[in-house]
This record gives sequence, structure tokens and C-alpha cells, in this order.
Amino acid sequence: MVKLPEDSMLLRIFIGEADRYKGKPLYEEIILKARELNMAGGTVLRGIMGFGAHSRLHTAKILRLSEDLPIVVEIVDTEEKINQLLPFLDEVVEEGLITLEKMKVIKYRHKE
Repeated sequence: MVKLPEDSMLLRIFIGEADRYKGKPLYEEIILKARELNMAGGTVLRGIMGFGAHSRLHTAKILRLSEDLPIVVEIVDTEEKINQLLPFLDEVVEEGLITLEKMKVIKYRHKE
């Protein structure tokens, strides 16, 4: 069983749903890379509205159907493990925002 220390890191990657890497959804490739690196966990969240550096509004409202909704990829692990992923992100994230913050892990378990 993997043990995650109480003092860990939260990596957030803000990208668009239409962003691609080698023809595949970028969010999918990021999660697969994190899994390949045996990271503790990752989640992809799809936003209903947002904007970025270009101030272009992306929304899921019925009258303004967007095919490029905001995507947030969150990955939790130790600073050392997160640092292993950063070079890959530097290569594949052409447009977006990447943040990193310290966090406290309260519980990290799975059923046996």
C-alpha cells in the first residue's frame, strides 16, 4: 500500500478541453503520464465556464455551446514526485496555467 506523507503537494493544470498532444486529449495524456510515474493520484475536472490569458469566455450555456470547456487536472503527491512530472508538462502544455501549492493530506486509503 502506498503511503502519502501528510505534507504533500497539489499540482493544478488549467487547460482547454480541445487541447491535444500527439492527437489525443492533453488532459488524458497528463493523467496517463502521472500514472506511469506511479504518482499517488490525479483527477480531471471539466468546468462549465471560464476564461484564460486571452480573456476568451468558454461556457457550457445552451446558446453558446463551447467545444473547448475549461479543464483542470489535479495531481497530489510528494514534491519529489511532482518534480518528475514538470519537464513533461513543460513540453506538452503550450497554453494554460500550472500552479503548485503545499497541502496537508488528512487521509489517503483504499479498500483492500
